[in-house]
Amino acid sequence: MDKVRIGIVGLGNMGSMHTRYLFQNEVAGAELTAVCDKQPDRLAWAKEEFGDRVARFDDYNEMLASGAVDGVIVNTPHYFHPEQAILAMRQGLHVLIEKPAGVYTKQVREMNGISAASGKVFGIMYNQRTNPLYAKLKDLIASGELGEIRRTNWIITDWYRSQSYYDSGSWRATWAGEGGGVLINQNPHQLDLWQWATGLMPKRIRAFCSFGKHRNIEVENDVTAYAEYENGASGVFITSTCDAPGTNRLEVTGDRGKIVIEDGNMTFWRLRVSETEFNRTYKGGFGQPENWKIDISVNDGMTQFDMGQHKGITQNWVNAILKGTALLAPGEDGIKGLMISNAMLLSTWIDDWVNLPIDEDLFYEKLQENIRRSTSKKKVGLPQILDTGGTY
Repeated sequence: MDKVRIGIVGLGNMGSMHTRYLFQNEVAGAELTAVCDKQPDRLAWAKEEFGDRVARFDDYNEMLASGAVDGVIVNTPHYFHPEQAILAMRQGLHVLIEKPAGVYTKQVREMNGISAASGKVFGIMYNQRTNPLYAKLKDLIASGELGEIRRTNWIITDWYRSQSYYDSGSWRATWAGEGGGVLINQNPHQLDLWQWATGLMPKRIRAFCSFGKHRNIEVENDVTAYAEYENGASGVFITSTCDAPGTNRLEVTGDRGKIVIEDGNMTFWRLRVSETEFNRTYKGGFGQPENWKIDISVNDGMTQFDMGQHKGITQNWVNAILKGTALLAPGEDGIKGLMISNAMLLSTWIDDWVNLPIDEDLFYEKLQENIRRSTSKKKVGLPQILDTGGTY
């Protein structure tokens, strides 16, 4: 194979964006050969954009069986990501799914198992992993520059969404249609980066989620969570869609200093000696380790995937298919951030600490209770192609 023939399923905001750069040959070794959506107006748009050079389908299974594609990019509502990925894998196709991996980990675990048995390349659109800021943070932590992590704090409240945004689709901000709110829609990238860059998954979480705070919606839109880790470190994660202006500040403190990412910049307060060493040897009472404030350049050697982020992940996925290149964002990784968001919701629902990995059956039970009360006109069902209008 010298070229990967790609089919796009779901022509909302994200799906249509992927079609454009693929059709314009901006990903080496990739060719857009098919699109699929159940909405006639979206297929009419595809015909106008691409003519007959790209096959159009209103049935997902027909596209999978057509022989027109070697891999698919899935851009449908969250509930359908695992189901549609599994259908493609069983047809012997490679898969790249948009975030999140799904709504509940029990479903995603099944998808991961089928992927492992399929032998196909399975990726997830964690495009923020291509961001040089977070790539550099991961590098500094993995190399030991920061020492053992002791504390993380992420305030990510610049996801402002008005009531009109939520009113723009009957599926939005409902348990049946979307499966959650800020944690499943806006924050999958941050929840992924939180564990990916630090290399740490929480051992337990206590969270406080507010549902419909200052908005007429069903799902969570304001969250404060506290996490504890096996090495004794702690973390705080705060997110909201109703703060104006919002904040995006990540602070990671280790034995050798502190790194802060804010406003597109990275600052490293590096200790001259580790805090552990200073504490062991210092005898002066009041005092603290000498530190140097360093503005970190994130460009040198950290931009190999920085090709517009989404294109970078797609290029990496195509390279993995054609050349065996390691995936920057393996699809199996999607369960990690989802496990954290599921734990935050479950902690709120039971009003208690939740250990990770979570009780997946209990989470599913609680989710179904909310779905039964949901006002969404689009209920969860069998795999089908829906025009989501995007998930951002």
